[in-house]
Amino acid sequence: MGLLSFRGGVHPPYKKALTQSKSIKQAGIPDLLMVPLLQHIGAPCEPTVKVGDEVSEGQMIGNSKAFVSAPVHAPVSGKVKKIEPVLHPLGMKVPAVFIQPDGNENKSYMEPLRGYSENSTESLDRNDLINRVREAGIVGMGGATFPTHVKLSPPKDKPIDTLIINGCECEPYLTADHRLMVERATNIIRGALLIARAIDAKRIFIAIEDNKPDAVESMRKSSEGTGIECVTLATKYPQGAEKMLIKAVVDREVPSGGLPMDVGTLVSNVGTAVAVYEAVALGKPLIERIVTVTGDIVASPGNFLVKIGTPVTFLIEETGGIPENLGKIVMGGPMMGLAQQTLEVPVIKGTSGILILPREEKEYTYRPCIKCSFCVQVCPVHLIPSRLSVLGEAEEWEKAEDFGVNDCIECGSCTYVCPSKRPIVQLIKATKAKLREIKTAEGK
Repeated sequence: MGLLSFRGGVHPPYKKALTQSKSIKQAGIPDLLMVPLLQHIGAPCEPTVKVGDEVSEGQMIGNSKAFVSAPVHAPVSGKVKKIEPVLHPLGMKVPAVFIQPDGNENKSYMEPLRGYSENSTESLDRNDLINRVREAGIVGMGGATFPTHVKLSPPKDKPIDTLIINGCECEPYLTADHRLMVERATNIIRGALLIARAIDAKRIFIAIEDNKPDAVESMRKSSEGTGIECVTLATKYPQGAEKMLIKAVVDREVPSGGLPMDVGTLVSNVGTAVAVYEAVALGKPLIERIVTVTGDIVASPGNFLVKIGTPVTFLIEETGGIPENLGKIVMGGPMMGLAQQTLEVPVIKGTSGILILPREEKEYTYRPCIKCSFCVQVCPVHLIPSRLSVLGEAEEWEKAEDFGVNDCIECGSCTYVCPSKRPIVQLIKATKAKLREIKTAEGK
């Protein structure tokens, strides 16, 4: 029997050898941090501090009354220098709190959650646990940045029996989750047990691709005696996507337009599990994360523990400076990451990697679809990407919706295999955005 997997997908050059053996290193602290008040899916935060305020590390500096939102905290002790818009990695401008570090170690962490024990989670009140996750500002750290407390609060008619901790990290180049599993496996296990307690899940799986044998060994050793099952999956992109992962691990099909909770499952990233553990056991909010800084032209690539709000340009200097033949800076991986307009963007809660690519001498132009069906063969959600891209070009929005454009997970596998070099996933993204715009205008 082969390793667990899903239908479709691609095998791009993974390029993980650049950093997969590089231990996590604490990044330096810049002279000025810019902390966006929107780092999550949902309502933006309003500042709870003003210019001139002294803040402590971990102090809340932004909050919202909306349920689908997540508070923002000061990553360092220092002084609020200004509150003004900053360019977000997604390309829009959002308000941000600029903090000048003072070099002190003043902390405003919460107290460890009442009733917590590393030996058992049974005495923890579920509502207290979910509230703590919200207070800590925890979001999905695999890149989606959906507020975790919302995922832990499914409707009563959608009980969750299975938790999958996602350690696949299938994007090429990225190794932040890999190193986390090798170096901090025990904290991942503790966080997984806390998440399972919050949703009353009876089964817990940790899913890891087979190109990370040291991570598999580390997680299996740390999970002994906990009832958690480590499963090894075939290395294939996008194995870490929620729907693909659920199909591979528990053989459940999330319906079109549905969510994992519709099949009694919740998926959480390994980094999110660690953040939950730290919030509960240490009272620490989400103020830093591990980021892979990598690329073939990077002098000293590595995995760094980075304060939220650190400018990308500062982090690049930590790895040897800006290369002479710099072409693009991508936030995230090469398949789903976003090329940045400027280096003056901050690391946010969802920043898993910074990929530095060389300047390309040749220009790519795309041609009409030749109906080869390569994109159909690799699409993990069984769509016809070529048709969707053509419908998008023709501005046939409703027809694209009928053909399932909103089920696209934007993994980019279709674009990767297209012999005509068509920007299929970009055309699909634009179509989905237009449909959202139409529905918003119609009040739907």
